[in-house]
Amino acid sequence: MIYSHEVQNMCPVTKGADHGPAPIPQEGKWTQVKEIKDINAFTHGIGWCAPQQGTCKLTLNVKDGIIEEALVEAIGCSGMTHSAAMSAEILPGKTILEALNTDLVCDAINTAMRELFLQIVYGRSQSAFSEGGLAIGAGLEDLGKGLRSQVATMYGTRAKGPRYLEMAEGYIRKVALDENNEIIGYEFVSLGRMMEMIAQGMDANEALKKASGKYGRFDDAARLIDPRHE
Repeated sequence: MIYSHEVQNMCPVTKGADHGPAPIPQEGKWTQVKEIKDINAFTHGIGWCAPQQGTCKLTLNVKDGIIEEALVEAIGCSGMTHSAAMSAEILPGKTILEALNTDLVCDAINTAMRELFLQIVYGRSQSAFSEGGLAIGAGLEDLGKGLRSQVATMYGTRAKGPRYLEMAEGYIRKVALDENNEIIGYEFVSLGRMMEMIAQGMDANEALKKASGKYGRFDDAARLIDPRHE
């Protein structure tokens, strides 16, 4: 260690306050985190690229400082989907410090990693007060049935009004309008469930029917429209 001349000539003064870091909530405990291996957390965060063209939702499950599980969801940019694929390979097995300093291919994913790092090391995780934390695989439960990300895709113009294209329930097939041409419901198909049924051998048309549903006052519609073509 190199000290400047001024510091070398100073007299030593005893450091009184030496209580270590403030404890943070982690998996049902209050932990004084001094090293990366002391970190345990399950949490989510979002990131965005510099031109704000796309965004990433990143979910990490960290045990003893190491990322054991990663869920990467991206929207808004075609290149992000390939970056997400690479990030899903890169992240598991790294410490959160390594991951913070690793090129995760996409700016939005890198930003999400930064935001998650801040949440985790400050004890703001989703599992902060869950005793023992969450099991590896908890990230998949966020996707629900069909293991498909929940996406909202809506479009609207002043001239023609709103178009519902995709909801949490699934892909919107028809939008129901009343006599005033106001939206009162919609018909959807859960693509994840439909593909599962087809994979199990069900006829595609039957699977489409079984995976479809209605929301709102769909049956009271004065008119049904295809939101993509009408």
